[in-house]
Amino acid sequence: MGHTRRGPENLGASFFEPSLTPAGYYMLGFYAHPNNMLLSGWVFAARDDSSDGPLLQQPLDYTLVWSSESLKIKQDGIGYIWLPVAPQGYKAVAYSPWIYFHPKETYLPSSVTWFFVNGALLYTKGEESNPVPIEQTGSNLPQGGSNDGNYWLDLPVDEAGKERVKKGDLKDSQVYLHVKPMLGATYSDIVIWVFHPFNGPAKAKVKHVGDWEHVTLRVSNFNGELHRVYFSKHSGGSWVDASDLEFHGGENKPCAYSSLHGHAMYSKPGMVLQGSGGIGIRNDTAKNMIVMDTGLRFLLVAEISYDLEDEVKKVEKILPGKLNAAFEKFINGLPNEVLGEEGPTGPKVKRNWNGDEV
Repeated sequence: MGHTRRGPENLGASFFEPSLTPAGYYMLGFYAHPNNMLLSGWVFAARDDSSDGPLLQQPLDYTLVWSSESLKIKQDGIGYIWLPVAPQGYKAVAYSPWIYFHPKETYLPSSVTWFFVNGALLYTKGEESNPVPIEQTGSNLPQGGSNDGNYWLDLPVDEAGKERVKKGDLKDSQVYLHVKPMLGATYSDIVIWVFHPFNGPAKAKVKHVGDWEHVTLRVSNFNGELHRVYFSKHSGGSWVDASDLEFHGGENKPCAYSSLHGHAMYSKPGMVLQGSGGIGIRNDTAKNMIVMDTGLRFLLVAEISYDLEDEVKKVEKILPGKLNAAFEKFINGLPNEVLGEEGPTGPKVKRNWNGDEV
């Protein structure tokens, strides 16, 4: 059992593990509980009694997701949360959303690496006639600096390459995960970022290079249940309680709907006007066969972080019509640099990176 302070009434929380596990049983996880409440949960162990091959296997390794080492609190010992690395053919069954794209969607997602290797160019102010191809790892992108307008990214120069990159590559795409504690660490927010090489134009909406949208899963740290989901849209968004979500095929995977060309996220299909009084920007969504299972390909680009200033690396891009897009350097994984979401900053410098959704 481990013990930490803070949280409700500053009494902290305790973590319990099964003891005296019978032979042949596997521990399936720990149990966390706030110390200001009576115990009401369980620890779990299971055994494999299948006759047609093993259903349970030991993990091959573990990846560190979170540690209390950097927290300036009283604790009996440092706490760690680990993600097991499953053997081939095994995977965690959890809340990874299914994202549906409009049947007329032209500008689909891709991985950032795909965007780089398929012709994305780095421009330097004063040397606009000599753009530089971006390395697969983003290693030749500028480091540090401020939004001084000296560098920007753009599509390939040739029209064929430009149109191909605009369309993305859904088969190559992956999502980028960021995990952060919320509400006194009683919940974990799992932010799922999706990258589109090109955005728009949606109905009455401008177009630009590089588009990031996200959904956020808020999961209880005490019972592992999905509490609610945040759907980002046009530099804002909204929370939807788990009871009001649509789930894929009767599973526990919530559905999200990406709007046509604009890529705003919604919890249900249909047409939504962004505005009031019946006048606004039209956002169309629909369910069809163009879909992304976010649990298939993902990259953990940032675990829980507490020092934003030391990690942010970004430069600004100037677009025709005084539109802005940006890119910045993610830590802990490849690719290192990413474009910005609907504005002059990328995901790492959004207010919701370490804080709550707004």
